[in-house]
Amino acid sequence: MKYLFFFFTFLAFVDAGIYQQGSANVTPRSSLLNIRGGDTVPSQLRELVDDAVSANRKIIVVTGGVLSGIGKGVTASSIGVLLRAMGLRVTALKIDPYLNVDAGTMSPFEHGEVFVLDDGGETDLDLGNYERFLSVSLTKESNLSTGKIYQSVIDRERMGDYLGKTVQVVPHISDAIQEWILRVAKAPVARFGASKKETPEVCIIELGGTLGDIESMPFVEALRQLQIQVGYKNMCFVHVSLVPVLGSPPEQKTKPTQHSVAQMRQLGLNPDFIACRGKEPIEPSAKRKIAMFSSTPENAIISIHDVSNIYRVPLMMMEQNLSSMLAHRLRIKPFCLKSNTKKYSAFENDDITGISKSDLIKKWTALADSVDSPEGECVIAMVGKYVSQGDAYLSVVKALTHSAIATKQRLKIEWIVASDLDADDDNTSKEDYKSAWERLKKCDGIVVPGGFGMRGFEGKVAAIKYARDTKTPFLGICLGMQASVIEYCRNVLKKPKAHSAEFMKDLIEDEDDAIIFMPEGDRERMGGTMRLGLRETVLRDGSICRKYYGNDKILERHRHRYEVNPSMVPGLEAAGLHFVGRNTDGSGERMEVVELDESIHPYFVASQFHPEFTSRPERPNPMFLGLLEASKAAAAKAK
Repeated sequence: MKYLFFFFTFLAFVDAGIYQQGSANVTPRSSLLNIRGGDTVPSQLRELVDDAVSANRKIIVVTGGVLSGIGKGVTASSIGVLLRAMGLRVTALKIDPYLNVDAGTMSPFEHGEVFVLDDGGETDLDLGNYERFLSVSLTKESNLSTGKIYQSVIDRERMGDYLGKTVQVVPHISDAIQEWILRVAKAPVARFGASKKETPEVCIIELGGTLGDIESMPFVEALRQLQIQVGYKNMCFVHVSLVPVLGSPPEQKTKPTQHSVAQMRQLGLNPDFIACRGKEPIEPSAKRKIAMFSSTPENAIISIHDVSNIYRVPLMMMEQNLSSMLAHRLRIKPFCLKSNTKKYSAFENDDITGISKSDLIKKWTALADSVDSPEGECVIAMVGKYVSQGDAYLSVVKALTHSAIATKQRLKIEWIVASDLDADDDNTSKEDYKSAWERLKKCDGIVVPGGFGMRGFEGKVAAIKYARDTKTPFLGICLGMQASVIEYCRNVLKKPKAHSAEFMKDLIEDEDDAIIFMPEGDRERMGGTMRLGLRETVLRDGSICRKYYGNDKILERHRHRYEVNPSMVPGLEAAGLHFVGRNTDGSGERMEVVELDESIHPYFVASQFHPEFTSRPERPNPMFLGLLEASKAAAAKAK
């Protein structure tokens, strides 16, 4: 053990520049990388490390202790806002220790929402937080799972890349993880809505789960090694832990955090900052105790307590001086602007070029203040299958919130289980049925979001019929659009047996087949075989969507296997249901957006794509904005 101690002490001296050769020449990083028990680091990893060090690229790792769901994603995203305020280009990586390759085949009940990226990546919902806070467009590489890393290593082994060696967790898995991280850290990313990509200066990594979980051990070891490789000054750790309040009188308990940090240190990681989660601001006495037992400076203990809305978290961090502490710890020279000086920006030729730290914080403050000071209230019914798991519709909720902020409304969501609206559902009691309809009828607008499976489908159709008949503002998404087409076929075209091939398959006649399986789809493999990612939609002049988007061509993200049957379109159009958005991608014309004329209904719009994935706090998605404006008008009229 003493030899290991001297070895790592030697590396630390080299990293700090204390150990020198000749006059001022520090030992080259590449030579250090070859010191590893007789085994040499693969050339690919060596090149990536050398590139990261020479580019002075920074890595911030956010870990969590005590329990899951503690707020690591929001913490990581908020740190990104602070870095943006310093004028830095930022990217993000979420590490999920589960064995699934991606989130695409996971149940929303199990995992929450599947967030879809521009390139079709089906990822963890935290990537949605990153994109919304950092205002960037990430790629599927920004979500790393155990399944992905093991699959890549096994594929390389099958190709003979390891030259007959025994493939092990260390070094092969740990090396592959480090390579993945360094590739993502240097991969150019584009600002949201921009085509130009730029190389990041900082990569924020969130390690999913809780430190100590057996699934995350290879990632913990890889991160430990990576800090040695790239150097202490280029990589730091932010540990998020719980500080509960117990007893009478109430007292903040620091023991869970003490144990969590102790376990983290046993694994070879040392927290540079500790973010303490709790209901109330952490007290000075608790902060001193945590600092003493964790060997972390007291000013690096940050309180991340409950606030009125999520947009106040970066402001709370800034008030505790986290920005300057991060800059000092990572030797970052902030590119913040001063008045009347030449602009320097990491976002050249972009809409926030030249923004100074104070300007960005002012905008973020205004955003947070507007959430807390609405002029009215809008009640939106969310009619879905997965409402018991709120995170299943996280991006829809965020998109509604963005539009509520823009329309100065307080958003209230009425969660309605779709099957409770169906009197024929065997699992619906009379009380649930009555309650669901009473709550639905009190709402100012209705959203039927995407989903899979037959359960609750008839309830969604019933909600759509109610919205159409009563002229209640309505937005359908993905399956919600397909349900709106089926509802119109049944009740306007008088095709009572109209249905979707997803549910009825060969049990319906061709003339009743309103929704069909896409010709290029794969019925055997489930993962990654849907129509995924960004696609172009051409909007019809004079349509509601054309008015709100302000353009005849739009790009939105998709995730579906089924589509509207083209043979149904002429009859539906003649009956008043207009397909105002279409796509031609080489495999035929696809129906993307459907709506009723404004003279018939104030706002009845549905899309095959998922507009919630492209909504941002400063730029609400037009489809949600239209819904909130119509719902606001409906609420005012009801009064």
